[in-house]
Amino acid sequence: MSPAVRFTTTEPPFRFRQGTRPLLISMPHVGTFVPPALAARLTDEAQGVPDTDWHLERLYDFADTLGASVLVATHSRYVIDLNRPPDGASLYPGQSVTGLCPVDTFDDTPLYRDPADHPTEAEIAARRDAIWHAIWHPYHAKLTEELARLKAQHGVAALWDAHSIRSVLPRFFEGRLPDLNLGTADGASCDPALAAQLLAIGREATGYTAVLNGRFKGGHITRQHGKPAQGIHAVQLEMTQASYMMERQPFDYLPDVAAGIQPTVRRMLEAVLAFVERALVCGAPLRPAPNPPPPGAHAPPAQRLLRQG
Repeated sequence: MSPAVRFTTTEPPFRFRQGTRPLLISMPHVGTFVPPALAARLTDEAQGVPDTDWHLERLYDFADTLGASVLVATHSRYVIDLNRPPDGASLYPGQSVTGLCPVDTFDDTPLYRDPADHPTEAEIAARRDAIWHAIWHPYHAKLTEELARLKAQHGVAALWDAHSIRSVLPRFFEGRLPDLNLGTADGASCDPALAAQLLAIGREATGYTAVLNGRFKGGHITRQHGKPAQGIHAVQLEMTQASYMMERQPFDYLPDVAAGIQPTVRRMLEAVLAFVERALVCGAPLRPAPNPPPPGAHAPPAQRLLRQG
């Protein structure tokens, strides 16, 4: 039977940088910290937190230049998954998923060293309550607070929930995952016109594949915070890690590989900003501006006029 371990942590729940434009980038699965009392119960494999969304801050190193706010989780998803609802309900009924307080890895191997050490329902409930106050609630409260600030200041706001995952994971999907998986909760979290524009940008990227609302349609963050009717548009991007890093230990960032996909991700975020800011500048209904030109290309005159409102 698992011991009754009181959850404590020495780490803040997130890091945050406030930007100047109506875009918040959320990175809920980049955290690697596991409190020592919990880490001692994990397998050697799990202590390496292999299911982390590695190096996303580096991949999105242009975020500050764009003027985006950035919210970054500090704790591993093995402690609590910030992209799951607080009641632990499955986001994909009938499909294999990991839970709010996971007990297995993406490879379907146990997180806990001893099967008898798995957290009981009572412990999960106790941990959920403690971790709710220490990690989950502060992260989501900051999301809500910053989106409200952006909406109040700019009249509109966009949320980009950044994720990455190994390209081959038989537990979750057959074959190889497309490189760029855009999720808008089947159109509920974001204006469909913006989603279509983002998909077009992904499909224009030579050597990469893109899909909208495929296997990954957006997690709890996208579904909870995206309210397009209220001027808040939320999009999740789940990328294959093979697009920018090594998918196995030591999980190194590969700058030459990342250089291929990074401009496309930037173009997507520029398109999001152009979409929401057009309503602010022109006072017109939200509709997509032409796709941002590829890096190094000059915008045509019509697009330059559009940017000027």
